[in-house]
Amino acid sequence: MGMKIGGSDEYNSEINVTPMVDIMLVLLIIFMIVTPLLQQGVTVNIPRDMVSPEEDSYINNEKAVIVAIPNENEFYIGKERYSRAVLGEKIKEVMGEKIERQLQGQTEKRIVYIKSDVNVPYGAVVEAINIIRAQNVDRIGLVADKKKVAQ
Repeated sequence: MGMKIGGSDEYNSEINVTPMVDIMLVLLIIFMIVTPLLQQGVTVNIPRDMVSPEEDSYINNEKAVIVAIPNENEFYIGKERYSRAVLGEKIKEVMGEKIERQLQGQTEKRIVYIKSDVNVPYGAVVEAINIIRAQNVDRIGLVADKKKVAQ
């Protein structure tokens, strides 16, 4: 099928790509805007593990409590930044909400995950663990990237 040009009986067999380009540009813009919003929390360059342990699927859940430590003196829960003094209170508040949900019959894990940058000193991570344990949280997970195995 072709398009009729003017008043003659000739048909144009060329594809009109302008509408397709318009649609593709709109989709590209939509994806460029939405993609950064899909990331949860703060970006941290986490270390890669040597042996891949079993992956905890709960860490990808929206309700998981993840403490991100991108720098030595920065602590984030989600995208909110907290100081060392306030971190314990915020953990206690979040875990208190989880206890209330458990009393209402909802099953939720009471785990706090720590996602630390490679360049953060060991002492800062240990201090975060101590602050979390002081809030009666007994399960703490350390997050690492899976090492890609060459086959």
